[in-house]
Amino acid sequence: MPRQDAPGPTRHPGPPPTAVCVGESMAALLPDRSGPLEAVENFRLSVGGAESNVAGALAALGVPTAWISRVGDDGFGRRLLTELAARGVDVSAVTVDPHRPTGLYLKEVGGDTGHRHDLGPGRSRLHYHRRGSAAAALSPALLTDPAAVALLAGARLLHLSGITAALSDDCLALLRALLADRRPGRLVSFDLNWRPALWHDRDPAVLPPLLDAADLLLLGADEAQAAFGTDEPTALRRRFPSPATVVVKDAARVVTALERDGTAVAEPALAVEVVEATGAGDAFAAGYLAGTIHGLDQRGRLRLGHLSAACALTAPDDQAELPPESVVAALLDASPADWAATRVSAEGITSPALPTDDRSRVRGEQSWTRGTRARTRGEQPRAQAGPPPPQAAPTGARADRARAR
Repeated sequence: MPRQDAPGPTRHPGPPPTAVCVGESMAALLPDRSGPLEAVENFRLSVGGAESNVAGALAALGVPTAWISRVGDDGFGRRLLTELAARGVDVSAVTVDPHRPTGLYLKEVGGDTGHRHDLGPGRSRLHYHRRGSAAAALSPALLTDPAAVALLAGARLLHLSGITAALSDDCLALLRALLADRRPGRLVSFDLNWRPALWHDRDPAVLPPLLDAADLLLLGADEAQAAFGTDEPTALRRRFPSPATVVVKDAARVVTALERDGTAVAEPALAVEVVEATGAGDAFAAGYLAGTIHGLDQRGRLRLGHLSAACALTAPDDQAELPPESVVAALLDASPADWAATRVSAEGITSPALPTDDRSRVRGEQSWTRGTRARTRGEQPRAQAGPPPPQAAPTGARADRARAR
């Protein structure tokens, strides 16, 4: 029987991936205005998906990253591969499926139109059309594909999420196989990413063993409350005893990292003028994971996650522009009082931790992207060297809740 699937694009030049993200990405239709869908005249085509959002943000944070999945042999699939490759993500192990379509979602953005179906300012809802998608055919057969095997073998970080488990029995079997394949020197992170709509005809009881099999577990507090009946960090740490670290994101308030030995570090969220919440949770994950890869201490990882999420919250798309490297370094080193006084908006970042002329997120050559990529090539970055920067990801459960609706 001839093979029905075709491999994706060949690998782009660059360092071998340090991180690999596995899961579905979709085409996204973004409205030209706020308000209910029936009032929207035009949509703009983009792409989105938890694991690919994390992959793109990690790449922007200076972590060479690959994304592994399946897409349809259609325009949406080609757009997806082109955009992710443009973000610096290795898509060489993505399979193109000639028989199943690329998944699709439409974003609805709340406003103040007064329409009775308007979600309201600062709120959004995603409408999914992904049943029977190409990514739903992901299975343990992936582990026999030479391109995927090569990427997984060299990865220091493997990132997964609970969304994949809800797509199909084959997807669930793939997650189980990946989590059972423990390798020295490889960290496996798992983001709950609770999506109630995906579990209507599936049993969410499969999730706890998956979460407990990871090395690093990321949980939105409100998602954990909905899925497991508690949002209390200590209770969740007891609920999942195996991961080395459990990170609990409590909306716009605080994120807590709890170690297996009982050590806990909590870091308050930044004050943010939210433009749109979708993608902030993925940005937090990418910032935290990048901080882990780059050897930051626990507080630095949490701050990088918060800052990454804050940038995403002030952008209309799932991916956000990074601050200059000097700004990120100063904020990661800020005193607790200066961190608490920091404000993030679409106009920029203001903080007493920044020099007066640096108190905005400006476009310039001294960006975290440029600095961290220079360091991965062994070059000397132009700006002051420091820990890596943030990109589009969530600051906590509020952002995750917005995506889950």
